[in-house]
Amino acid sequence: MHSWEAIQKTIDHIEEHIDEEIKTEELAQIAALSVFYYQRLFARLIKAPVQEYIKLRRLALAARWLRENDELILDVAIQYGFNNRETFARSFKETYGITPAQYRDNPVALHHFDKPDLLLSYVMVDEGVPLISEGMVLEMSRKTCPACADFLGVAGHLPFQFGRMLGERPGPNRAGRVFEDFLSIKKDIPALAGGRYMGVCYRGDAPDGHTTYFAGAEVETGSHDKRFASFRLPAREYVICAFEAEGPTGLSGASDSFGALVGKAMKYTRFWLKDKGLIADGFFPEMYYPGRPGPAYMEIWVPFKERAVSSEP
Repeated sequence: MHSWEAIQKTIDHIEEHIDEEIKTEELAQIAALSVFYYQRLFARLIKAPVQEYIKLRRLALAARWLRENDELILDVAIQYGFNNRETFARSFKETYGITPAQYRDNPVALHHFDKPDLLLSYVMVDEGVPLISEGMVLEMSRKTCPACADFLGVAGHLPFQFGRMLGERPGPNRAGRVFEDFLSIKKDIPALAGGRYMGVCYRGDAPDGHTTYFAGAEVETGSHDKRFASFRLPAREYVICAFEAEGPTGLSGASDSFGALVGKAMKYTRFWLKDKGLIADGFFPEMYYPGRPGPAYMEIWVPFKERAVSSEP
């Protein structure tokens, strides 16, 4: 068994017993590792200490339960392993910036620390070969976009974070809020019939320490409207990570549950590019296909260039 498989085995165990007391010693035994080495390996692969990870997973599941059910907050806290309402509220606010009561009254979009799938960092597939991962089917390809495509929508500025991918940084989902703003006004956009929706981060006019996030609908090439922000998708070659997942159709960047899948796809795209000697070149468009029948489907389009090779011996 590879070391990552041992850690994945304990991640699966945590998820199955998330409402029970979970001791680090028990997890180390499942992984067949010493407690010391297990904790070091877990933190390196998961980007969080094991007990911190357990707390963040409990908060993620509790937040989703609060959004979908009417149980007392105290009952939700106890259900997900918190001793009392005060401890739960404090941990929730430290992670998401709002209290459980505020979230229940106004269930804004959130980023959660999602259950990792370490297979996506260690198993390589060729172009056009589907990879079946937990909760999704993913496929890599390259595509040349022969002409520019224009989009109109909404843009906002997000704090820029280094080091952790989507799904590893819980907190307010500000990109999701921009997407929700777009969905609220999309009826006013002269969108192409059968056109795509896009969400994309880029530098734009964002102040230092921030990035611009745009969400919009595809329009006729060259279209302009001062009521809306705009983004032009350049004509060039892209690596495309396409994935689909069982669940309701119409999911978007505003969905907490779909965000977990986007994070997994982005992580695998980074791994795949590195293996192929490529590097992302700027922005990362998320492409949605509204009205597409069947499972939820999305593509990540990544402009790329060859990775520089050092000439040093």
